[in-house]
Amino acid sequence: MHRGGAFVLLTSPSNPASQFPVMNKKAGGSGMALGKFAGTSCVSRAGGHKELINLLAAFGLALALLLVFLPGRAIAQDYRFNSVVVEGNQRIQTGTIVNYTGIARGQTISGGALNDAYQRVLDSGLFESVDFEPRGNRLVIRVTEFPTINRISFEGNRRIGDEDLAGFIESTPRQVFSPSKAERDANTIAEAYSQQGRIASAVTPRIIRRSENRVDLIFEISEGDTVEVERVSFVGNRVFSDRRLRRVLDTKQATILRALVRNDTLVADRIEFDKQVLRDFYLSRGYVDFRTNSVNAELSRERDGFFVVFNVQEGQQFRFGQITTVSEVAEADADAFQSILKIRPGVVYSPSLVENSIARMERLAIRNSIDFLRVEPRITRNDRDLTLDVEFVLTRGPRIFVERIDIEGNTTTLDRVVRRQFRIVEGDPFNPREVRESAERIRALGFFGDASVEAREGSSANQVIVDVDVEEKPTGTLSLGGSYSVNDGFGVALGLRESNWLGRGQRLRLDYSGAEDAEQYGIGFSEPALLGRDVRFDFDIGYSEADSSFASYDTERLYFSTGLTFPVAENSKLQVRYSGERSEMLARDTPVHGTVIGSEIAQGARTSSSIGYTYTFDSRLSGLNPTAGVLVEVGQDFAGIGGDNEFIRTRAKVIGQRMVLNEEVTLRATFEAGALNWRNGFSRATDRFVLGPDIMRGFEPSGIGPRDTSGGNNDALGGNLYAVVSLEAEFPLGLPEELGLRGAVFYDVGSLWNLDNVNTTGGTIIGNDNSARHVIGVSLLWDSVLGPLRFNFSNAVRKEAFDQEQSFDFTISTTF
Repeated sequence: MHRGGAFVLLTSPSNPASQFPVMNKKAGGSGMALGKFAGTSCVSRAGGHKELINLLAAFGLALALLLVFLPGRAIAQDYRFNSVVVEGNQRIQTGTIVNYTGIARGQTISGGALNDAYQRVLDSGLFESVDFEPRGNRLVIRVTEFPTINRISFEGNRRIGDEDLAGFIESTPRQVFSPSKAERDANTIAEAYSQQGRIASAVTPRIIRRSENRVDLIFEISEGDTVEVERVSFVGNRVFSDRRLRRVLDTKQATILRALVRNDTLVADRIEFDKQVLRDFYLSRGYVDFRTNSVNAELSRERDGFFVVFNVQEGQQFRFGQITTVSEVAEADADAFQSILKIRPGVVYSPSLVENSIARMERLAIRNSIDFLRVEPRITRNDRDLTLDVEFVLTRGPRIFVERIDIEGNTTTLDRVVRRQFRIVEGDPFNPREVRESAERIRALGFFGDASVEAREGSSANQVIVDVDVEEKPTGTLSLGGSYSVNDGFGVALGLRESNWLGRGQRLRLDYSGAEDAEQYGIGFSEPALLGRDVRFDFDIGYSEADSSFASYDTERLYFSTGLTFPVAENSKLQVRYSGERSEMLARDTPVHGTVIGSEIAQGARTSSSIGYTYTFDSRLSGLNPTAGVLVEVGQDFAGIGGDNEFIRTRAKVIGQRMVLNEEVTLRATFEAGALNWRNGFSRATDRFVLGPDIMRGFEPSGIGPRDTSGGNNDALGGNLYAVVSLEAEFPLGLPEELGLRGAVFYDVGSLWNLDNVNTTGGTIIGNDNSARHVIGVSLLWDSVLGPLRFNFSNAVRKEAFDQEQSFDFTISTTF
């Protein structure tokens, strides 16, 4: 283009066809690096050779001076093009490029408009370089297209596979190569390695030129070493020790078992999660002013580990003061709503207790047909006595309805499984708190790797649409392993479990376990929401054989049970069931039993058909006290509905637990008892109660209770009655929490007795009294990757001469 006799060219910084940017991305930072590839100099598109830059700078300065001294009419010159010619395009149509310019044929445009047209073509992201050259009434546009990606490969990666890395990046084969997208991909890959603690990883995208304007995109990866979290400490904590707070965090310290502990790397998202769980921990214990001032991560001098320090401010512990209720809704009686509250003055403050109270009030409003009622807690702080007065205000909320609930992302799980986690349906009044609780219930299913629930405005101002977006994750597990038990010896275990069978939220399990003296097969099925109700349906069937060294006979047992479990109150539930069983006591090839067992073996196979129930109360469900709880279980089975046996079997268990000494020590007391009332004929040893280490430690299975010594034998007969009290204290051992090791001391006292309705003719019976046995011991608890394990070392300080003592046992640890 000529302007006052001067030739004008609009051009982007030009890259030769063989030159592309080479990016180098390191974890924690990124940058564009100049370098060489395959013998070809690589420069950034925004740069160029130094000589070219100097030339353009000189040309620009001369042009600027020329324009300053040109007549004003030259500066204001306009342009009109009768034709536009595009050169260099191969894939992009000429018409498409002309459309980007926005210049119409014969249109008069200014110099600024021409520059804007040039910028639009350049910003399309389709071209490496763009040149605008006006030639009289013709505009010549020269372009160099970006190449297409022929293939993408990864080099140097061992920790993360190619398929996983390909899922992280945006670039794909047969797409146009984009340097900026390749740099983002390098960032993403480096971030994936950072999540594994490999912050020194480096990712460099390279290109190899192919024919027909194609390139191979290669990500060269230097994975680097893992940088561990060597130490996690706290500053500002006075009430709870570092050891107790580290148990709360998801970030763990590196230990000798780091191959089994994968949370000992520094991950920013995990640190943010730890800050939230720390706050939740303190708030649930009344420390309403708690905050995390800062989290500092300092790299060690050897640059192989981090020292993470949480700077916290605990504040004072607050308790509930006055609890009142006022109503601004005519049909809502404040006294009626006040009466259903569970929290009382003097209780340690917890936000969850306030939330539970609000939920309880809103449920009462629904039962009383009071729509759109909202409960607003107004809290008054009393710093003098460290209490918080809570006034629950009953107000009328906005009249907003749920238009619909949209569910996306559930490729396997059926919609109804997600919908039943909502207590609201389309057309119901909208309740934000209920939506939040529904989101928590969806996440608690364990079917989804991620789940979000959001509400947005619907088709009108008084309607909302609830959007549920989930991401499925595998829900089936196949386990194959070995086991060892002091009672049964070495064995093998095979299990198949599916917690979301056919996407219906149902649970299915297939189990097999075999040991030296026992085999067991089992099939179980569970429907957690029968007919869409809060009722769980269970079905179990199994078969077992046992040739135990702790008995003088073998057993075969085939059993079947089915039942329904449903809530009866906020903290309690009830299970009703039907059970059927066929069992047989078998003599061994070389009989080693006494008279009583011989008479019971002679009865052959017997069947039982019974109905029963179990009532469970768990105070922890209400969340009133995060450091203490009580569990009560009471159940009975009534046999005689068909079958050979007729009896009433009763069991009861009560467990109380409290954490003391700033939650460093856990105290636990357990009482367990049972009674068998046999109604017809004689019972057998397999029908009566026997005590094993899972109920009373210090003795072999069937190690205490009545025995038959006739014929020089020592047969355990079991008993119709038993009672055991167990006292235990768990405490830290001073070892790193990441090892999962804790210690315990325990004291068990109990007895097994009563042989009513037992054919003892010809037998020599001993131990048929309720004399108590006393056992003390210590335990080592290990929360291993194989599961919670427990090693008990015990000593029976009071026992009978005929009892079978067991000073060590190794079991799966159970938690309360």
